[in-house]
Amino acid sequence: MAIASLHLIAALQRTAEKLAKGAPYQWGHMGSCNCGHLAQELTHFTKAEIHRRALLSRSGDWNEQLIDYCPTSGLPMDDVISELLTAGLDIEELKHLERLSDARVLQRLPVEERHLRHNYRNDVVKYLQTWAGLLQEQWLAKTPAPKLAAREIRHTEAV
Repeated sequence: MAIASLHLIAALQRTAEKLAKGAPYQWGHMGSCNCGHLAQELTHFTKAEIHRRALLSRSGDWNEQLIDYCPTSGLPMDDVISELLTAGLDIEELKHLERLSDARVLQRLPVEERHLRHNYRNDVVKYLQTWAGLLQEQWLAKTPAPKLAAREIRHTEAV
């Protein structure tokens, strides 16, 4: 699973919010699809720039671009993918995002809501929000809670 960080969690939440508020969505467009929207948040490239980079690199959708990814190729789309990986994502998660198919995310949804359509905006929003929640829980679990001041501890013990 992704390396849980506040940066990545916030990017997932912003992506979901923008889509929920009506950001242009087109599953067949490399910059306006599921991965494309998250890439916009994490790389600050526009949808047009992401799409252009994909077309300059090689043919295929996100899944095919991810299969052919090479960090040292110098191809413009591989640079976009490298930025996503640097943000804490991995190749398999990006493939799952494009298809809304990660079992760890889907298991967090009620059984009757687990069949998500990969090219349907509302399902993408639900997936992103659920994924962000999962990462947030992981982040909180690994982040040590602040220690109570000695005065607060004594006060708690006295109660």
